[in-house]
Amino acid sequence: MQTNNTVRYVKLPERNLQTMTKRTILLLSCVFVLFQAKASYIFIPMDHDKQKNHLKAYGITYWVLEQNIEAYWLLNYEGGSFAFPYSTKFEKECKTRDVSYKVIPDAQFHQLRSEISNPEVNQEVMKLEQAPKIAVYSPDFNSRGEKIQPWDDAVTLVLTYAEIPYETIYDREVMEDKLAEYDWLHLHHEDFTGQYGKFYKGYHTQAWYKINQQKMEALATSLGFDKVSMLKLSVVKKIREYVEGGGFMFAMCSATDTYDIAQAVEGMDICAEMYDGDPAQKVPATKLNYAKTFAFKDFELIEDPMEYEYSTIDNRKRKVNPETDYFTLFDFSAKWDHVPTMLTQNHTRTVKGFMGQTTAFHKHHVKTDVLILGENKAIDEVRYMHGTQGYGTWSFYGGHDPEDYKHFVGDPETDLNLHPNSPGYRLILNNILFPAAEKKKRKT
Repeated sequence: MQTNNTVRYVKLPERNLQTMTKRTILLLSCVFVLFQAKASYIFIPMDHDKQKNHLKAYGITYWVLEQNIEAYWLLNYEGGSFAFPYSTKFEKECKTRDVSYKVIPDAQFHQLRSEISNPEVNQEVMKLEQAPKIAVYSPDFNSRGEKIQPWDDAVTLVLTYAEIPYETIYDREVMEDKLAEYDWLHLHHEDFTGQYGKFYKGYHTQAWYKINQQKMEALATSLGFDKVSMLKLSVVKKIREYVEGGGFMFAMCSATDTYDIAQAVEGMDICAEMYDGDPAQKVPATKLNYAKTFAFKDFELIEDPMEYEYSTIDNRKRKVNPETDYFTLFDFSAKWDHVPTMLTQNHTRTVKGFMGQTTAFHKHHVKTDVLILGENKAIDEVRYMHGTQGYGTWSFYGGHDPEDYKHFVGDPETDLNLHPNSPGYRLILNNILFPAAEKKKRKT
C-alpha cells in the first residue's frame, strides 16, 4: 500500500490573513507596552541645564508618593534627581506640568544605582515612601479670603506653584492639639513675641494693622488668655512638644528668631504699652534663658518699641552689595549625612541672597550643636541651618522671598512662572520632601 506524502497548502482568504496580521501586531504592541511599563523608570534630572522646571519636579514626585508608589531621590546625582516606576499616567503628568524627564529601562536604572553605591562616590539613593501631610501656620482670617496682612508667604507660593497640597492652621488648631495630625509644619512671617512684628512706628495708623491687632486680641480672649503674648508663648510650647514628639518644623523670616526669643523670655513681659496695654519689663541679657532655645544663644533684646528689630540675632545692619549678595551651601557626605545632604540638594552651591524682617543670623549667636547648611562666610552670617529636638527636627531659613531681594509691605506676590528654576525656592521644597524619607525610618 502506497502513502501519498504530498503536503497540501490551503490558501486562506485575503481578509482573514489581514485580520490575523492586525491581531498579531496589536498583541505584540500590548506585550511591548506591558513589558516597558514593568521594566522601566521615569528619570527626572535636576541639573541646571537639564530641567525646565525644577520646582514642579518636586510636585510630580510628591504626587507619585500620593499614589502610594515609592520614589527615589538620587542625592548629588545630576543636581539631586528623582526616579520612580514608569506608567503612562506618570509620563502624562510630567508632560502636563512641563517637567523634563526621560524613560530609562530597568537595567539602566539598576546600573545607575550600582554606580551611586560606589563608596568612592559622594552620592546616595534615598527611598521616598510616604507623602508627608503638610500644615502651614497662618491666620485663618487670611486663609478664608479675608486677607488682612499685606504680605505673602514664600512657602505657600511655592507649594501652590508646585501643586503640593497643604492645610492652613493657626492658634486655635494648635491649642486644640491638631498638630499631631500633620507630619510637617511651616512658620513664616510671624511674631511669637506678641509685638505685632514691631510694625507700630511705620504702620499703626493703617487699617490692616488695627484690624489685625483687634482680631488677635479677640482670638487670645476666646482661648482664655489675657494677652496675645501669652497665647503666643503657649503656641510656641505646643509646637515644641510637636517637634520633640517627632514632627518636622520649618521656619523662615521673623518666625525663626521670634520663636526662640519667646522661649528665652518666658515669664517676662517684653511688650511695650502700645502692644498689650502696660509697660514692658527691663530684661537684661543675663535674665534670658538660652537653654530653652532651639538655635540661638547669648543674644540681647532690642527693647525700643519703635525700632523695627527684635534682637541682636538678625544681621540687620549688614553692608552687602545686592549684586554680590550670595550665600554658599555646604557639601555633606551623602552616604553618612543623609538629612543635611537632602536639605541642600540644588543645581548650584551658591544661592542669591534675599532680605526679610529677619534676613540672616549672626554666627556668634548660633549654638555650637546647630548644623549650618548655608552661610555668607565673608560677613560671618548664617542663612540656613538645621537641628534636632527630641525625636523631631527643625530648619531655619533667613529672609522673606528668595526671588524678591527686598520684599516690602504691600508689594505684589512673586510670580513663580518667572522663576521655575529658583535655587532659593528649591531649598524650601527640600524641607518639604525630606520627611518622606525620614518619617518611616523614625517609626522603625
